[in-house]
Amino acid sequence: MASASLDPPPLLLASTSPYRARLLQRLQLPFETCAPAVDECAETTADPGQRARRLAVRKARAGAAQYPRYAVLGSDQVASCDGRILSKPGHAAAQMEQLQWLSGKTAVFHTAVALIDPSGGRALRQRLVTTRVRFRRLEAETIARYVQAEPAADCCGGFKCEGLGITLFQSVHSPDPTALEGLPLIATAAMLRQAGMALP
Repeated sequence: MASASLDPPPLLLASTSPYRARLLQRLQLPFETCAPAVDECAETTADPGQRARRLAVRKARAGAAQYPRYAVLGSDQVASCDGRILSKPGHAAAQMEQLQWLSGKTAVFHTAVALIDPSGGRALRQRLVTTRVRFRRLEAETIARYVQAEPAADCCGGFKCEGLGITLFQSVHSPDPTALEGLPLIATAAMLRQAGMALP
């Protein structure tokens, strides 16, 4: 019989995002969540990919500081288009404005995930997945119908790709279809297996 010391550590998602929690549930591993004490606005790195990486690591470290015996996942997504970093709209009017600005353009979504494993010296693993989204030419009426049907002011880019937002796209290119939703499960599963979690 394997000793208890060889059992994988409990899993913690350092995030208050219901979208990331729902994604992680797909892996059918028990986990808890916590709110990481990270001020995202204090991150001033201009490069969007590096910004996502640094925030994901900071969230994982903040969770690990609170729960040192847990394997802690942190994740962050930063979107950019034409040299501009896109923020979460926050309200319907800003959501409509952002979607109008994205009409006919290609936005790049940088989704980072970091895992701190308490075994092996609290090893840090991290991955970055890039997704390119080409938006259709969106008429004002189209955007208004979408915003009324699916409020997504709390989502980066102002849409929910897992919902009706997919109708706004011309194309999506990504090595991981879940990355655009906020947590790249292919990369996450690989890191969790490296940490000793039992996954298919």
